[in-house]
Amino acid sequence: MYKVIIPKYALKELSKIDKVNQQLIFDKIKDLEKGIFINDKSLKGKHQGKFRKRAGNYRIIYLKENDILLITVIRIAHRKEVY
Repeated sequence: MYKVIIPKYALKELSKIDKVNQQLIFDKIKDLEKGIFINDKSLKGKHQGKFRKRAGNYRIIYLKENDILLITVIRIAHRKEVY
């Protein structure tokens, strides 16, 4: 089981998204908490070391720290704006 930290700025981005997509994103965050990383991709370039999880047309960008089982959500945004 991982501990997921969602900073205030990520929650603010999430609050601007419609309710249907918010629920989908919350379900994906619960998957992160359970340690389900299926189909997650590691990012390249300046975002190296971070991962992305798809939630419909939205992406959850997160940083996984294995040694302490901690996931920090960095950004939640539409796929056009997230990178």
